Formats: sequence, C-alpha cells, structure tokens
Amino acid sequence: MKFKGKGWVYGDNVDTDVIIPARYLNTSDEKELAKHCMEDIDENFIKKIKKGDIIVAKDNFGSGSSREHAPIAIKASGISCVIAKSFARIFYRNSFNMGLPIFESAEAADGIKDGDEIEVDADSGEIRNLTAGEVYIATPIPDFMQALIESGGLFGYAKKILNK
Repeated sequence: MKFKGKGWVYGDNVDTDVIIPARYLNTSDEKELAKHCMEDIDENFIKKIKKGDIIVAKDNFGSGSSREHAPIAIKASGISCVIAKSFARIFYRNSFNMGLPIFESAEAADGIKDGDEIEVDADSGEIRNLTAGEVYIATPIPDFMQALIESGGLFGYAKKILNK
C-alpha cells in the first residue's frame, strides 16, 4: 500500500477538538464532517488540500476526547494518511478502526515542510520526501492492520470476514 501527496505540517498536541470541532458532532455524515476538518487550526485546510495529501504533525497528534469523528473527518477530507512524531493512543486505535493509515516517525515529522511532495510505503515504512530528496523510516503497518485499512476500517473488515 502506497500513498503520495503534498505534506501539510502542524505542531504538537493537535487535539480532536481542533481536528473536528465539537460544534459539528451533531452529524455522522462523513462529507459534512470533512467540510470542517482542521478549520479551527487552519481555516483554509479544506480549500488547499487535494485528494491523497498527507498531514504531518509533531508530538501527541489526536489527543483529547475519544471521538471516532476525528479520523473519519480526516479520511473523508481526502487526506491519505497522517505522519507524526507520536499519536494519542486512543486516536491511534480509532484511526485504524476507521481505516485511516497513520505512521510514527520523528525524523519525517521534523524533516517535512509544508507543501513538500511525500510518498509513503506502508509495507516497508519508508517515507520519501521527494521535494528534499530525503528518506525517513516509520514502523511499517502490520499486514492485519493493512487489511483493516484496505477494508475501509473495522466494520468493513468484519463484513468481509463474515461473508467468506
């Protein structure tokens, strides 16, 4: 599984209230959630990203309340994956459950600049900064977690298994 897009860089402690503000949690419509993704930290986020782009952040991405809406909003906005130095544990699990690939790499989080063209290989954990000509390493996503992502998340995976 590979991902390629522009990197959009954010700092430490980007919490779920910033990823999808609580005022929009009265819906579970993915398209509606996507319209408001990251708007409290970057009001132009949804206008500037393109399908396949990548969020890059520093420490503790996804901290705060345990809401599945956060990875859903990110994924529905067109972001292909998230790279960070570290993730809040509940966000980490929710991301895979919702089918959003995430990668931990301090060197990538420090090396990637806004707008850099990035390519991520989930099998090897290799992150290539095509703009800077640099290569970073993240922990590869295990096969069973890639199966979750490819199925669109935990529910899609369960349906696939039950229909065998």
